[in-house]
Amino acid sequence: MLKDFEITTFTDFIEKYLVEKGMIPFWASSINLVVTIIFLGLTVLFLDRILRKIIVVSFKLFSLQTKTAFDDFLAQSKFPRYIAHIIPLYFLKFSIPFILSGYPILLNVFSIAINVYGVVLIVKIFRSFLRSTQKYLRTKEKYKDKPLESYIQVVMLFFWGIAAIFIVYQLTGKDIMSFATLGAASAVILLIFKDTILGFVASIQVSVNDIVRIGDWITYNKFGADGFVTDINLATVLVQNWDNTYTTIPTYSLISDSFQNWRGMQESGGRRIKRSVLIKQSSIKFLTDEKIEEYKKIQLVKSYIEHRQREILKYNEKTSADKSVLINGRNQTNFGIFRKYLNGYLQENSAVNKDLTLMVRQLEPTAKGIPLEIYCFISDKRWENFEAIMADIFDHVIASVPYFDLEIFEEPTGNDLKSFAKNSQ
Repeated sequence: MLKDFEITTFTDFIEKYLVEKGMIPFWASSINLVVTIIFLGLTVLFLDRILRKIIVVSFKLFSLQTKTAFDDFLAQSKFPRYIAHIIPLYFLKFSIPFILSGYPILLNVFSIAINVYGVVLIVKIFRSFLRSTQKYLRTKEKYKDKPLESYIQVVMLFFWGIAAIFIVYQLTGKDIMSFATLGAASAVILLIFKDTILGFVASIQVSVNDIVRIGDWITYNKFGADGFVTDINLATVLVQNWDNTYTTIPTYSLISDSFQNWRGMQESGGRRIKRSVLIKQSSIKFLTDEKIEEYKKIQLVKSYIEHRQREILKYNEKTSADKSVLINGRNQTNFGIFRKYLNGYLQENSAVNKDLTLMVRQLEPTAKGIPLEIYCFISDKRWENFEAIMADIFDHVIASVPYFDLEIFEEPTGNDLKSFAKNSQ
């Protein structure tokens, strides 16, 4: 009671003084109210600034003394600043009823505003704590590639939903938890937050099924994304492309559409080469004895040719094949020996991982020739090194083709057509 009397006496001081000087009571009361509110606002502001300085500095000094990094992230965030707002807010909430005791409408407005701000302040404190927790967990190897942002956004959505219920209750004075109100609110929420809800479901599936992690290289042609995942949150996945541009992909698209994740390649023992050259079919021939002797000079296939030729001679003698016609019996071809040569070349290439699949194969003939495909894995998975190694391999392939009397198919150019027309005249 004594405190109530002292505060009331202090707030009425200006009004009594002005009335004694002859001012109309209404204007004296209004001026007294304005001056008191301004004085209270300045007092709260001053108290807030002082406490903010004290709490923020104290928190930083405390974080420097501890070994854990968690309080360092709290100190770097706005957590201490938000905590510093609590005491001034409580002081304001305690003082307002005495200052506005004669103004019930204003008292109600200020009380609602203070309560709403209190709810928002609690949400901000909680959000700051969660963000500090996220940054702290990012320092742990176990959580570096996890979509922590999605989880935090889900928790914050839930917390903001609870806060919204309290705020609406403060503003309207009505309980929004009735079935009719909840039904209408649910319809509006489903309409407005459709993408958010889809993102929420997708985030859970992405995490549980380990579809994408931060740091994965993905290719998503639909959105033009080709690069590393740098962030996964409730609504979007952020991809830094190889040209240093960024592409945002809706999170729910990762479970509704198809995309390519290169994580398996990154974790395997090599990066795959699967590329072919087109060999002109007309250049493929059976080999005469003279050609076989000529090819024996190529070291990588010499032992193969000799071994293979002995088997062929035995078979032809056994079947009494008439070799006056080359097609009779069994024969070696320049194309077959070339395939063996390339296989030997890849086996001797130190950049190729021999523990993984390695083959040189012939694909189905096309109108442009027979595709000769090299299928192997390069141990160095770094993109620039991989491209350089693959280029070296195919440089050698293309340069080797003429040594086996083969030709690579090429579309005729303008000069080729001119030469053909000149020769045909």
